[in-house]
Amino acid sequence: MTRIALLSCGALPPPLDVSQGDYAQVFSRLFHTALPDQDFLLDAFDVVNAMEYPSDDSLDKYTAIVLTGSASNAYDDIEWINKLVAYIARIAETKPSMKIIGICFGHQIVARALGGKVVWNDGKWEVGPTVVTLTDLGKSFFGVNSFHIQQMHRDHVPSVPPNFHLLGSTPISYNQGMVRFRADKTPIDTTKVSFDDIQILTLQGHPEFNEPIVSELIRQRRASGLIDQQTATEAEVRKDWPNDGFGIIGRTLWGVLGV
Repeated sequence: MTRIALLSCGALPPPLDVSQGDYAQVFSRLFHTALPDQDFLLDAFDVVNAMEYPSDDSLDKYTAIVLTGSASNAYDDIEWINKLVAYIARIAETKPSMKIIGICFGHQIVARALGGKVVWNDGKWEVGPTVVTLTDLGKSFFGVNSFHIQQMHRDHVPSVPPNFHLLGSTPISYNQGMVRFRADKTPIDTTKVSFDDIQILTLQGHPEFNEPIVSELIRQRRASGLIDQQTATEAEVRKDWPNDGFGIIGRTLWGVLGV
């Protein structure tokens, strides 16, 4: 059975914590919706407050480590974030067979841990359903030329860290996802990829977010002044656009997990 260690890097704010659940429930819904007949176990670890992680002795029972999103900044110099960065750097080096999947904040943490940069994107928010244009590798990986994914970020990874390969881009944020191959599995032709060859996969967008989550986050952040009115209005127009998170992207995540 597939077993996933979820490194929970935050929590949804009220009332979403009640209506949508915690990150363990949100990600469980993603994996179940993408492949309803596939059994899996998901163990959540609070890396923010408890700063808890799977022990090295227990890691072998997991197929993958998944890093969630967060309202925090991946570049902040604070204890729990520094510990998370160090953990990912160590696991990527010492456990090359362990799959690592980073989502939004998790994407940024992976980049920071493995030689990349995370920066504030000059105040430019990317929110709501967004079209990601895929590279040749991304097209081969996902089986489509582009996809729609929910977004909720203002920080981003502006380039591609060493030994990673870009999956796709948007006009606002160049690095919308990336992969790193296992050291012994790097293909000669990176446009023809076996999921088994992937060690690390990251996405800037949120395949696990649905429209109610994103619409409420936009409403709250607009009310607090974090998101400007134009960005909020444009996202409202797009809110019923397709969302490939639970379909194409979710099934690809399962492929990386070996299913």
